Amino acid sequence: MPYQPDEYQHVKYLWEDHIADELSPVDNLVYRSNKLGEDQRITNTGGGNTSAKLMETDPLTGEQVEVLWVKGSGGDLRTSTRENFSSLYEGKLQALDEVYQAYPDKGYKSAGEDRMVGMFKHCNFCLNPRASSIDTPLHSMIDEKHVDHLHPNAVISVASCKDQKALTETIWGGKLAYVPWMRPGWEAARLCEETYEENPDIVGILLGQHGHTNWAGESKSCYETSLWVIETAARYIEEHDKGEMTFGGQKYAPLDESSRTRLLTEFLPVARGMISTEVKFIATVQTDDATLRFVNSVDAPRLAALGTSCPDHFLRTKIKPLLVDFDPQNDDFEQLVDKFKAGLQQYREDYIAYYESCKHEDSPAMRDPSPTVILIPGIGMIAWGKNKSESRVTAEFYNCAIEVMRGAEAISEYTALPAQEAFDIEYWALEEAKLQRMPAEKSLARDVVVVIGAGDGIGKATAHRVAREGAHVVCADLNYTNAEKTAAELTDIYGQGIGVAGSGISACGPAIALQVDITKRETVECLFSQVLLAYGGIDKVIVTAGVFVAEGADMAKNDQIFDLSFGVNVKGGYVVASEAQKIWQSQGLKGAMVLTTSVNGAVSKKGSLAYDTSKAAANHLVRELAVTLSPLINVNALAPATVVQGSNMFPRDRVISSLTKYNIAFSADESTEALRNKLAEFYAQRTLTKQPITPDDQAEAAYLLISGQLSKTTGQVISVDGGLHEAFLR
Repeated sequence: MPYQPDEYQHVKYLWEDHIADELSPVDNLVYRSNKLGEDQRITNTGGGNTSAKLMETDPLTGEQVEVLWVKGSGGDLRTSTRENFSSLYEGKLQALDEVYQAYPDKGYKSAGEDRMVGMFKHCNFCLNPRASSIDTPLHSMIDEKHVDHLHPNAVISVASCKDQKALTETIWGGKLAYVPWMRPGWEAARLCEETYEENPDIVGILLGQHGHTNWAGESKSCYETSLWVIETAARYIEEHDKGEMTFGGQKYAPLDESSRTRLLTEFLPVARGMISTEVKFIATVQTDDATLRFVNSVDAPRLAALGTSCPDHFLRTKIKPLLVDFDPQNDDFEQLVDKFKAGLQQYREDYIAYYESCKHEDSPAMRDPSPTVILIPGIGMIAWGKNKSESRVTAEFYNCAIEVMRGAEAISEYTALPAQEAFDIEYWALEEAKLQRMPAEKSLARDVVVVIGAGDGIGKATAHRVAREGAHVVCADLNYTNAEKTAAELTDIYGQGIGVAGSGISACGPAIALQVDITKRETVECLFSQVLLAYGGIDKVIVTAGVFVAEGADMAKNDQIFDLSFGVNVKGGYVVASEAQKIWQSQGLKGAMVLTTSVNGAVSKKGSLAYDTSKAAANHLVRELAVTLSPLINVNALAPATVVQGSNMFPRDRVISSLTKYNIAFSADESTEALRNKLAEFYAQRTLTKQPITPDDQAEAAYLLISGQLSKTTGQVISVDGGLHEAFLR
């Protein structure tokens, strides 16, 4: 008991006295929580909770009262702040047991037990609005000042063994007591309280199939006890590690990275289309050595079929994954698709049977029976969720499940929760209520939107507009630095999300930056390949990239300008559409495409011959693509006019040239943006609405065209020009 800080081999000792000692008691609890959560081997995203019983001044009486500060529902230890902790009068919490005992319907898994969760809010200290964790009574009933309840892989490995009780005594030498699996709640907390009172020498309790709880009189001591519990279990597991015979040894060899990537980019859109029969999903791909060792192993079919153990895991991963019967050395892509299709059908049938056999009269309706974890020998794991954060957490939790199975099989034999117990967690009324309380999804929350030209101007504004609606945004541009800036802006606003998983680009958040030259097909292919690995598919593509170069007086010398104008403004849109079409056809999901043309395509004028004719061709390209990609994909265009603000198509020299041409007064020392505003205002006066046209105006039109609100509109060019009557349809 406990190890010295430099002796830890399987966890990180991160406590620093000079920081912790300067903190208030509540902030010290937050610090302890963050340090525990910082090490993935200690706890997973959103899992576990910590607490401290502290003396506070009652705001009504001015008296000193004991308050339980405990990480609230939905918080994450790694990222939690003070606002993520609920605070409750400890005396009122203790008094709740009298309320519970008076219930006629009390007992394990009873309506009375569930009702107690709603009583926690009556104990809130200082009107703290943070919802309390289901584990609040556990922290309250353990009569110690500091309590940690964690779900580390090493400990769950022990808790998931067939002889978990005996191993608890062997591994921790009597310092941890054992209680068998119980669903979290009042009755489980009371059992832990009784175990604590009956065993005065213990420092914690192993919770069967679940994790552990430990305690101490001081915050630092509690932290060190948590590390000791985990380190001790991990050392025991490593002493019994089976090396090359882990999971029964290797059955399949992994594919080389090039072959795996090629197969994944072909398979991901097919798989996404097949599982997205009710709602769409976003993918996270995991191809690291630990995942490959499991999916390629002899025992993978047996262990995967048993399902996950810890309830924190299978709420995301479902009761078990789908392991595809794929032979990477002998099967090809078509066989992979056929075997996935057969496996998916069987999985859904099995899930429906599981629901029907375990449901109660008051069970919530069955949810989507599709798997959230797909395992493929030779390739790895594909995890699915409603958004990138959720799919990353799903992948993270199955990574944990693999490590739990490895540990359990090293020291004993892995066992999973019985199906009924798993069901009673998955379809628990309290979990269902939590789902129902979640805010409605935004309109593009499950969509992957590729914005080409996102580095500046209309493209940047469009990236921001669709991100506000929850989209996963691919910021693509010829100028990668500018694309990176846009993606970084989105990440700063909306965050990277939670979950610590994903291999390569699949570890991304909801916004990424990629480089592309739409005149070169190979770069467009590479772009979409990376998007597939990041998110699993595409839904909408918006092309705002364009080029304007004015011709010289000698028309014979303007050939290169024509080539460039038609290459970017016409061919580029076609190349993007034809490459996206392959993915859309594989997915079979409805999508949308928007090209950016120009009102110049309908208005004849002098000085921009190559640009104007290319935009006229682009207008007709929209109509041709609408016919070609129907009925799956709607193709429309927005036609801007004189969008000067923030546009690289209006560099300083062009703006000055235009101001001079129109005899608009300006000073050479004015900023480029000030000069742009003068020109924009001049252009505005030529329109019917008399308002300057901004990138945001174009972005709003782009969003409207992909939002589904115009789902029966295709092949159309929508002018966003302030009302240029010269461009009216005729």
